[in-house]
Amino acid sequence: MKLAVVGTGYVGLVTGTCFAETGNQVTCVDIDVNKIERLKKGEIPIFEPGLDVLFDRNVAEGRLTFTTDLKAGIEGAEVIFLALPTPPGEDGSADLKYILKVADDLGPILSQYTVIIDKSTVPVGTAEKVQAAIAKNATIDFDVVSNPEFLREGVAVEDFMKPDRVVVGTTSAKAQKVMEKLYAPLVRQGNPVIFMDERSAEMTKYAANSFLALKITFMNEVANLCELVGANVDDIRRGIGTDSRIGNRFLFAGIGYGGSCFPKDVQALAKTSDDYGYDFRTLKSVMAVNDDQKKKLLPIVHEYFDGSLAGKTIAVWGLAFKPYTDDIREAPALENIKALLEAGAKVTVYDPEAMENVKRLIPEITYCHTAYAALDDADALMIFTEWPQFRTPDFTKMGKLLKEKVIFDGRNLYELDQMRDLGFTYYSIGREALNVPALA
Repeated sequence: MKLAVVGTGYVGLVTGTCFAETGNQVTCVDIDVNKIERLKKGEIPIFEPGLDVLFDRNVAEGRLTFTTDLKAGIEGAEVIFLALPTPPGEDGSADLKYILKVADDLGPILSQYTVIIDKSTVPVGTAEKVQAAIAKNATIDFDVVSNPEFLREGVAVEDFMKPDRVVVGTTSAKAQKVMEKLYAPLVRQGNPVIFMDERSAEMTKYAANSFLALKITFMNEVANLCELVGANVDDIRRGIGTDSRIGNRFLFAGIGYGGSCFPKDVQALAKTSDDYGYDFRTLKSVMAVNDDQKKKLLPIVHEYFDGSLAGKTIAVWGLAFKPYTDDIREAPALENIKALLEAGAKVTVYDPEAMENVKRLIPEITYCHTAYAALDDADALMIFTEWPQFRTPDFTKMGKLLKEKVIFDGRNLYELDQMRDLGFTYYSIGREALNVPALA
């Protein structure tokens, strides 16, 4: 099939590349001239494991091309994906201006029956707005379909090529046949393509991400209570995760969720509920708890250093909101680093992928070429991202580099018995603090 993908951000580039891998002819369209030129040169603007291999192969074999010309990009396309940003407004609502602008532009240039797919995460009723915007100037029959993505950064290629399920919102039998043909190569092992109406599909994406955010937040609250009652959140996670009604995913306690999806989608669903006169109290609690959880370690750090961080050097491991990505949107590390700087501390950092992105926002901290370099002569280590290379470090080397053997771990990377035996002062989430100095 001939496909066009409008928008070459995270979702658009993964979508276009993966559909090219299944043999389709894909043209990716973007108004950003610099980005398109970089893509034409083989430069991928995001870090996503495995994407480079598929990208290089499909560009080399001519199935994946790029342009800034919308009319040329969609010429002959049976399917057009809209993979455009929907940033949150001040009130939490999703901003549809980019999607609706492209919809306006598409109307007069459609030349054959086309399925227009909302791939972006959009509020309930967006498909109808896109339909109306295109119809104003269209003379050709078309359908608008909601097809939300469920990609996890860090494993997005695998998620796309082997989806748990594909959700398609359409009431058009003609569009349904096109979507069945499009996704047939990806669901050969029997994973379902679930058809429903457009509004239900739009709601499904928000409901899924909000439920996962709720699950994370619930465990963080359990962890906070564990610290007060003397329980261990790791044991509780294992105790409830083996219950088939609950499952063991998204039960790890930490310093809150971030990224491009959960914060934005929870806000947007809460705003939609407000617009329809429903007080979605659970979501409001999730947002409030997560905001507090991101800053959970800061009071502990201040207490450890007797209320003053002036002149202290704090090493930070991890800047991305999660491992295997360079995405720093809503990352807990950023808020914590800014608070440390405001308190008079110096900050040295290391992250395998995200440092260049943070440099543009916080240039005044020290960026190190290795994790150990960040520890050199630092007063303490704070951990914000669970990169695998942080899980089994050389603790002897760490102890020699740090002024004090103290770790504030926001991701519970290390076993308590190990930290106790190694003599580190160790603070984590929902577990007892270890080797705490008597006067701290």
